[in-house]
Amino acid sequence: MEADPKCKLSNKSPRSFCSVGTCWFVFMIMGASACPKSCHCSDRSGLVVQCTARNLETIPSNLPKDTVVLLLSSNRIKHIPKEGFADLRRLRELHLSHNDIESLEVGAFDGIADGLRILDLSSNHLSSLPKDTFAKLNAKVRLSNNPWHCECSLQEVLQELRLDPETVNEVSCYTAVQEEYVGQPVIQVLDSGINFCNFHQKTTDVAMFVAMFCWFSMVTAYIIYYIKHNQEDARRHMEYLKSLPSISNNSKDYDTASSIF
Repeated sequence: MEADPKCKLSNKSPRSFCSVGTCWFVFMIMGASACPKSCHCSDRSGLVVQCTARNLETIPSNLPKDTVVLLLSSNRIKHIPKEGFADLRRLRELHLSHNDIESLEVGAFDGIADGLRILDLSSNHLSSLPKDTFAKLNAKVRLSNNPWHCECSLQEVLQELRLDPETVNEVSCYTAVQEEYVGQPVIQVLDSGINFCNFHQKTTDVAMFVAMFCWFSMVTAYIIYYIKHNQEDARRHMEYLKSLPSISNNSKDYDTASSIF
């Protein structure tokens, strides 16, 4: 007796299911660990993705999600966008030194802030940072050899960071709100009791004073002009009135004319 076709299909389906499931599992594993063409990947107690000196201008978009150490040093990256590494939940070390980084968006390290342990941004072109750039970041941060402008916002950012003690004295003022601090380590300046935010307040106060002085000068100039203009009009009006024949002269002329007639 011939077997029911449905039974044949049923007998084959478990093997087919296992085959498809195995392929899908392998695909997921390969997808999680696939190495970008411009990088080299190795496993040293966690996936290390080596993308150093590859002439990269942006962060590779296909980084393995199980990356633990990401080396992006010595490239040409200029900007770190918001959530630039958000898919790398296992990331512990992020090395971005010796790039051309000029700006970091607020939220650039969202998604990795809790687990990240080392963040290297040394030897870039950073001069300032938004206040909440490193929100919730627990990593040890290297910021040395950047052209920092020492003022209030930088002070507020540094107060929230755990700077690398080995390079902290290399975080220096390239420019500053006060010329005397140029070339000095930022932390030493702050530890001496200097508060850049006070200079910011003083600068704001001076700007407000100058603006008020200009406004007062304009109002005063307008009042002077108004008075002089009215005086000139009054003088002309008086001269006009003086030029008119007087009433007494008109009366004499009338009497003379009456006597003649």
